[in-house]
Amino acid sequence: MAIGMKQSLQLGQNLVMTPQLQQAIKLLQLSRMELENLINTELVDNPTLDESSESESTTQSMNEVEAAPEGSKVEENPQASEDFNWENYLENVRSTPSLPVYRGGEDELPSYESTLTQTANLTDHLLWQLQLGGLAEKERAIGEVIIGNINEDGYLTTTVEEMAQKENFDPHEVEAVLYTIQNFDPIGVASRDLKECLLVQIYDMKREDEMLEKIVENHLPDLEKKNYQAISKALGLSMEEIIKRIKIIEELEPKPGRAFGGAPSHYIIPDIYIVKRGEEYVVMLNEDGLPKLKISSFYKNLLEKGEFSQAQTKDYVQGKLRSAVWLIRSIHQRQRTIFKVTESIVRQQREFFDKGIAFLKPMVLRDVANDIGMHESTISRVTTAKYVHTPRGIFELKFFFNSGISRVSGSDVASESVKEKVKAIVAQEPPKNPYSDQKIVELLLKENINIARRTVAKYREMLGILPSSKRKKVF
Repeated sequence: MAIGMKQSLQLGQNLVMTPQLQQAIKLLQLSRMELENLINTELVDNPTLDESSESESTTQSMNEVEAAPEGSKVEENPQASEDFNWENYLENVRSTPSLPVYRGGEDELPSYESTLTQTANLTDHLLWQLQLGGLAEKERAIGEVIIGNINEDGYLTTTVEEMAQKENFDPHEVEAVLYTIQNFDPIGVASRDLKECLLVQIYDMKREDEMLEKIVENHLPDLEKKNYQAISKALGLSMEEIIKRIKIIEELEPKPGRAFGGAPSHYIIPDIYIVKRGEEYVVMLNEDGLPKLKISSFYKNLLEKGEFSQAQTKDYVQGKLRSAVWLIRSIHQRQRTIFKVTESIVRQQREFFDKGIAFLKPMVLRDVANDIGMHESTISRVTTAKYVHTPRGIFELKFFFNSGISRVSGSDVASESVKEKVKAIVAQEPPKNPYSDQKIVELLLKENINIARRTVAKYREMLGILPSSKRKKVF
């Protein structure tokens, strides 16, 4: 059989991800801050984009892009060589209803001072005290090494011997400076373990109580388990005496650096607002702070008048204009999609907005996708890192999508509602006899919610609730 090459013509349909479509998909999943950074970058890179200070100009330019007909030059490939026909583009502009925009007052924003003030961290606070401590130069050098090895909880992360060997210090001198730093504010900082931290604080209180020190030195595991009977038996003290000393220990700070640690506060700016007006909930976009984009009239007029001497320059400007138009179109489509998704959430979760989290319904991405006629992947991108301000508080859009927990009879209940019920049950339990996970299962079953014990344990951990053995309060 002969082997050869031949040509054939075949007709078929393929889905092609154009650069414009990729950009539109990318814009959908960006958070508000990422979108703002992208717009600012495009304003620098694309000379045909202008920023307008008036929201009306933005709405008009967005409406123009949205209203462009399917066959207009706007949708041509950016690599095409045909002229960008602005006259034909503007002639086909038709007015479209703009989306409602939320206009918030300055009272809702954080104060100017809170956005600029930087809180002192633990290291700076200790170094400041070290400089004022009247120590010799060598002792200050040792102190700086010690402070550099303190973690955010206020504990020393290395040993005296290691610091002395690495920096060629005398271990006795390092120990002496360490003792001085442990008496800095906050008391107990630079301790090597919990026991030393608590003892330093007890010594600072100047309580001449040998039994109090023995409880910390020898019975910390029993304290953790609230096994006060064992402590009473070992020390030969009555329960009243033990409890009196335990109350003192509970007032001590196990993490001296707590007041200086933690990540800085990040303010959430909602992408969309839900406001109740009368008996209805109104959805409004939050465009406050986003740069307002419009097409540069300067470059548009140059193209219309044909005032380009070189074809290469003209092609460059036309390409930038197409990119600008598509960016404005994509941003407008992103805002419209977020608006539609939020409207669908309001329709399907009306009871939540009226009555609270206990009435949150189970809902998945498919429910919203079928409601507004979009794909589930689009809904997933839209609800990622987007926040909504509601009369019930600020929530991520993902919050409204919950798996369903079966009831003994009737419709399913949302997992977030079950978490709220677990939290309420724990808040109302008797302090001296807290409910076990199995007891919580039985109480939920009385409320017509059928749930496994391991699921209760998982929800309890997600809510940051300790096990019943550690929630018990003897006094």
